[in-house]
Amino acid sequence: MESFQYAGSSDPIRPDLAEAYRAAWTRIASAGTWLTGVERVAVADETRRARNCAICRERKNALSPHAIHGDHDHAGILSAPMVDEIHRITTDAARLTQSWFRSLLDDGLEVEAYVEALGVAVQVISIDGFHHAMGLPLEGLPTPLPGEPTRVRPEGLVENEAWVPIQEASRLAAEIGLPGGQAPFVIRALSLVPAEVRAWRDLSDVQYLGTDSMMSFKKVRALNRSQIELVAGRVSALNECFY
Repeated sequence: MESFQYAGSSDPIRPDLAEAYRAAWTRIASAGTWLTGVERVAVADETRRARNCAICRERKNALSPHAIHGDHDHAGILSAPMVDEIHRITTDAARLTQSWFRSLLDDGLEVEAYVEALGVAVQVISIDGFHHAMGLPLEGLPTPLPGEPTRVRPEGLVENEAWVPIQEASRLAAEIGLPGGQAPFVIRALSLVPAEVRAWRDLSDVQYLGTDSMMSFKKVRALNRSQIELVAGRVSALNECFY
């Protein structure tokens, strides 16, 4: 049975949303740039497990997450630093620190794998968030597909502008066809693994606005642009976004 079937929803759901979600599930199941399909689906699984992880709940409620020690509730597929990355990003992203990030690398996590896992987690959080908002059950995770990661690092990387290496702003804008010639940091954040930038854009285009509509203030959804930004700003505040 094809995934993301919304015929039973009490509210109409745009077909392009379902199409984008199916494409995301296929991408997650496939070998990526640094992770296999098995590892990418495991990242998706840990993203969901984090919501019910006992140690994550304790840390979220603590004055400092560093005051709570213990092991995450996990499936045993991914390395301990990657599990910690996913659980912390999912449940307590506002309190991540650069020293915490560096400790993951010290424990053996490759920076490229960190970025790819982040990209997968963001997709799952976004799609699951839509289902929660609509009162729909979560879609079952996809079955991993065979294949090996390409392990290709992009050129034009800049160090020390972020925790991870990122592509230079104009180079990335040209690569992904971004109007204006300068990619903002929110897009450059995943650019060490360009496939995850494209995956993020594919979801953002249908859930928010396409990049070609960003500087146009015409009505492109059922909501007008002011209403869209009001909702976006409120969601960002609730999620403690600070970019």
